[in-house]
Amino acid sequence: MESNLAEKQVVEYASGNEMAAIAIKQIGYDLMGYYPITPSTQIAENLDEMRAKGETDLIMIAAEGEHSAAGICYGASVGGGRVINATSANGLLYALEQFPVQSGTRYPMVMNVVCRTVSGPLSIKGDHSDIMYLLNAGWPILFAHTVQQVYDFNLIALKLAERVRLPVVVAYDGFFTSHQKRRCLRFEDDRTVRQFIGPKRDAYPFLDLDNPITVGSYMNEPDLINNRYQLHLAMCQADELIPKLFEEYGAISGREYGKVESYFREDAEEMLVLLGSSYETAKEGVDKLRRNGKKAGAVTLNVLRPFPEKELFAACKLADTMLVADRQDSYGAWGGNLSLEVRAMMQKFGGHARIKSLVYGLGGKDFFAEDVEQMLDFARDSGTPDFDYYGVTPGAGRQTADQGGFFAPLTKEKTQIGATVVQRQTSGEVQVEGGSLNATAAVPKRLAPGHGACPGCGIPVNLNLLLRAIEDPVVLLFQTGCGMIVTTPYPKTSFKVPYLHNLFQNGAATLSGLAEICYRKQRKGELPQGDIIFIMVSGDGGMDIGMGSALGTALRGHRLLLFEYDNGGYMNTGYQLSYSTPKGARSSTSHVGAKQYGKTFFHKDMPRIMAAAGIPYVATAAESNPTDFIKKAAKAAFYARTEGPAYLKALSACPLNWNDNPATERKVIEAGVNCCFFPLYEIEQGTTRLSYAPDAAGKKIPVTDWLAMMGRTKHLCGEEYKEVAESLQREVDRRYQRLKAESENIKSCQDVNSSDCILR
Repeated sequence: MESNLAEKQVVEYASGNEMAAIAIKQIGYDLMGYYPITPSTQIAENLDEMRAKGETDLIMIAAEGEHSAAGICYGASVGGGRVINATSANGLLYALEQFPVQSGTRYPMVMNVVCRTVSGPLSIKGDHSDIMYLLNAGWPILFAHTVQQVYDFNLIALKLAERVRLPVVVAYDGFFTSHQKRRCLRFEDDRTVRQFIGPKRDAYPFLDLDNPITVGSYMNEPDLINNRYQLHLAMCQADELIPKLFEEYGAISGREYGKVESYFREDAEEMLVLLGSSYETAKEGVDKLRRNGKKAGAVTLNVLRPFPEKELFAACKLADTMLVADRQDSYGAWGGNLSLEVRAMMQKFGGHARIKSLVYGLGGKDFFAEDVEQMLDFARDSGTPDFDYYGVTPGAGRQTADQGGFFAPLTKEKTQIGATVVQRQTSGEVQVEGGSLNATAAVPKRLAPGHGACPGCGIPVNLNLLLRAIEDPVVLLFQTGCGMIVTTPYPKTSFKVPYLHNLFQNGAATLSGLAEICYRKQRKGELPQGDIIFIMVSGDGGMDIGMGSALGTALRGHRLLLFEYDNGGYMNTGYQLSYSTPKGARSSTSHVGAKQYGKTFFHKDMPRIMAAAGIPYVATAAESNPTDFIKKAAKAAFYARTEGPAYLKALSACPLNWNDNPATERKVIEAGVNCCFFPLYEIEQGTTRLSYAPDAAGKKIPVTDWLAMMGRTKHLCGEEYKEVAESLQREVDRRYQRLKAESENIKSCQDVNSSDCILR
């Protein structure tokens, strides 16, 4: 279907994220620095697929976290590139300190913020608690309430950014606008888009080596206030320019926008003010009220910064009653940020309306046309408070196991397996003596079987193997990831032991604080004496964004155990590449196509990185070798209890995203070990020992035999990608040969007396 507007347009049936990606492709950006976070991830996924097909030459840099992604974007914008980013929720907060840097030094770019709940507790659904953190960052913010606007505002945003020399945000609602598909128009010819935006011109080119400049100088008074004043003037310029850009864009698209959009403003006696996708629903509610004889209206903002106070007042000035609905709260200010600014605006311009505000729709709670009537009833009622929450429900009280709660506590007596962990006095080597694999099977599981993991998922398998050999009480901390999501859907839990969650990037540091306060309380007699094993569980790429926290914890020497289930990707967000993904593997941010063969760099060797921190114990394990796994878990727990950090990494199957058969996952894991992609070894007190040598056992196989078992890597076994597979084989062999050489150089102690062992 084609339109008859001034510039030729075609229909796309697409979501907001897809329309954002189309706009980005048509603009012809130079670079995108990004880190996947739901619900903005689809933008990068769609662009990577376009890149694989050769539809765009956009440089896409997958950072290890949003803070670095923001830095990548800033550097590229300083260098004169056209730069794009996309993020949500805690990703936005993680990068927050970078945003005033970019606006303060006046480098333009565009960032799509797909609005989502800020944790904790963890929620991935849409509200506005993230975008409000950007109000003071110095970035103009366009807020799209329709899928069509996502496309249109992305085009307008870049032109605005480059005209006023400020970075600009395009915000829209996660899982509502971002994922719902609508019929939209886009320009057929990319040249139309590029002509509208115009060529990029840098007032002070950074890479002009004949005229070098310094960016980001150290400033005191009076220079800093002058800098901030210039930023204020740039925002004033944006305020004046936005209507002109809307008009200019309307001339080529047929879609004209204002800073504020209203419905029945002409005679509305009661007005509902809200942001985002709720506006479309609000209009339905207004229609219903009008049919019942009530003069209701609705208003939304297409521009959140600069705040359109004059235009908003013009839309609301006739109303006698106003209800401002916020999808976030500015806690302790008795209203969300939108309601606070609306109240200030009405007071400034002399509005006469009685204003009330409600916080609604948090965590993606649905908003219906019927809610409009109830909200306006609340505003009209003189007996209701000026501020409240809408849609709150009472919760149930806490229940113990005896009252029908989930689990009775596990006592230490229930977790004994008859094994003894001993350490040789001369060599320092720790050995596990006694016990048996069968004995560990009788240990009550700390992780209950009632969880939501996919069939064949390796996470519960690896967790139970880890915990079977640990006799002491355990405290678990999970970083964000599939392991956390499938086990703790509120109000249920799969854990029979104390459990804590924190975000990807800060799990190890959080656990170190928890462990140290426990040890302090034990020393002071405030807690019972006795060993407790503190365990952090990480996976789904958590050792990318969380590596800094893990290394800091390791270097400080806290007594705890860091366990990583390595499933080779960011699985909880739909399988984007992580730094542990095999080279050449297909993912939703490493597509395979005419111009791309999958992930372009080798997998990260996290055990070697942790060993470089000098911690007493590092090991790898796999469910295909369960006895080895359990012994290493016992040794790791011993070191975590007595000396300092231990790190244990397990290869963990993900049949959904590896695209293999859930019933054969142990064979896939075994092949990963036998091809030496995931060798089994330990580094104890600096000494490296191979636990299993596939070549010596006559079981070593080529890497391609393992790759052929998974849909994500099967393409590497063909002739077209032979060079990629060969490069992976060479790297796997290099790493394995190094391990063999280190292991073979160990000086053995054959005649150690049994009295050389000490029990701890």
